[in-house]
This record gives sequence, structure tokens and C-alpha cells, in this order.
Amino acid sequence: MNKRLRDNISSSYVAAANRLGSKQHRRRIVAYVESYDDVFFWRTVLSRYEDETRYFEIMLPSNKTLERGKKSALMSLLMGRTGADMIACVDADYDYLLKGATSTSRQMMDNPYVFHTFVYAIESYQCYAPSLHDVCVMVTLNDRYIFDFEAFMEQYSEAIFPLFVWSIWYYRQNRYDEFSMSDFTHVIELGGFTLADPETCLRHVRDKVGRKVHYLEKHNPRAKQSYLSLKCEVQEMGVTPQTTYMYIQGHFLMDKVVKIILGKVCSQLIREREQEIRRLAVHSTQMRNELSCYSNSIQDIVSVLRRNTGYTSCLPFHRLQHEVLTRMFPGT
Repeated sequence: MNKRLRDNISSSYVAAANRLGSKQHRRRIVAYVESYDDVFFWRTVLSRYEDETRYFEIMLPSNKTLERGKKSALMSLLMGRTGADMIACVDADYDYLLKGATSTSRQMMDNPYVFHTFVYAIESYQCYAPSLHDVCVMVTLNDRYIFDFEAFMEQYSEAIFPLFVWSIWYYRQNRYDEFSMSDFTHVIELGGFTLADPETCLRHVRDKVGRKVHYLEKHNPRAKQSYLSLKCEVQEMGVTPQTTYMYIQGHFLMDKVVKIILGKVCSQLIREREQEIRRLAVHSTQMRNELSCYSNSIQDIVSVLRRNTGYTSCLPFHRLQHEVLTRMFPGT
């Protein structure tokens, strides 16, 4: 039996099983996701649409191989497996902003049973700036407010926005080999971030972006109108100069921006808590015991970020919820 036939039988089997169930039997909707890390995120999206008549089962693209990723998840589309009882849930990456300029973008945008994050990836949600203070509290168990994550990420976004538009422009022109994603992220790296002087770091990013933008403008003298048109278009699609960070590469955002800042902030908060324990301890034994207890309570930054659900209040997440509701359950 060939693979296409097996996959069609798989889709038909799920649909038939749902039809044959009693009135008390809940309809099963399979949701294919890209990787292990995506399971929990898409559970936060889909669980609110479960009731006594239906439920979602979120799984990886294959239970027979270790193949993972967006391409594997979208294979369900190519093999005719998506439908009312089978959906694919993927990261938007650049494909959302490319607006059908590539085959992957067209597959993702045209199929009503393929849902995407709207922001670049699930890491973008996990790094949502208004939720980062709460992440620090979960890591350090210290609720003192010592850094304005929202203001910094807004200023960082404003600094990189002009170059971000150029990055999308090159990808839409199918010229990404001239200005690749890695070229873009190399320019927007933070460099020497410090809590004492975050403005110097931002100024350094602005300078690097300015030089690169000037270079790209010089080498594309006829692109001014198309660039300005694209700049307006991406803003209409949800990217604002203040929220650009959520649309850059997710792993870069987490590893090269947010983790660096969180590391500095959390280290400071931990030192403060340890100093407080030393100051308040009545004797050395109490101090050692309390420091040991506190040390064992501290959590890993990345693990907490992966469990962070503070993004549920942001506009892209609400847009994603609306898409699921209107496509899967119209009229409800």
C-alpha cells in the first residue's frame, strides 16, 4: 500500500470513528505540530475550544519516524490529510509576511486547516516583553522591579525595524542569498549589554543598523518605492516598529537577546536575595540553611521561559484564537 493511500485511510478512519461514536462520544481532532516544544504551546491555544462534544489530540507529524519540523508538519497538507478532523499547527516564520511569495508560504496561507503563530515562532510568545518580569520572579523568587523590559524591547524594536523591512524585502525578491537571515541577526546582536547602561547597547545596535541600511539603500537605488510600500504592508499585517522583536527569528530572540538580559537581571536579583539572607540571619547555621534552601528554589531561566504563558494577553495570540474559532467552529 503506498504512502498516499495509507494517509488518506488514516484521515478517513478518524472521520469515520467520529461519525460512529455515540452521542456521548466526543469528536477527536488531531493537531500536528512541529516538535516536542510546540505541544504545550498549542495546548494553550486549543484547549479552550474543547467541550463535551470535541477534544484535540496534539501530536508530532509521525509516530513511525523521528522526522520533525515545519516541512514534516505540512506534509499532512500535501498528502491530503488535513480537514475538519486533522489540522496542522506551525510557526509562522517569515512565511506569513512573505504572503505567498514561496511555495511553503502559499501552502501555509491557503489551507484553512493550517494554523500558524502570526509572530515568528512560539519562542516569540515566550519572550513577550510584558511577561518577562514575571519570568524573573519565577526564576529568582524576588519580586523587586529593577529593569523595564517593555521599554527596552520597544526601543530595540524601533532600532531594528528599518533593517527588518529590508530583510523581508530581500526574501520577497527571492534574493535572500544577498542578505540572509543570519546576516540580519548578526547586525542586530546586542553586544555588551549591562544593566547599568542599557542605552549604550541600544545606541550600538542603532549605529550598526544605520550603517547596514545605508549600504542596502546605496546598492538598491530603485527600491525606495517598493521598500516604503512593504513597510506599510508589514505594519498592516501586525508588525509595528515597537513590536518588531516578535517577528525576528525565534531562537535568536531567545538565545541572543532575551536570555542575555534575563541572565543579568536574575543574577542581580539572586545576589540581592542572598545579601538579605546574610544580613538577617541570626547565626551562621541559620544563614547556611537559608542560603541552601533559597539556592535549591532557584529555577533555570530557559525552563521557565518554555513554561511562560504570559503572552495570552497579546494581540497576535488573540488573533490566532480568533482564526481557530472562525475556521474550525464557525457560527459559535
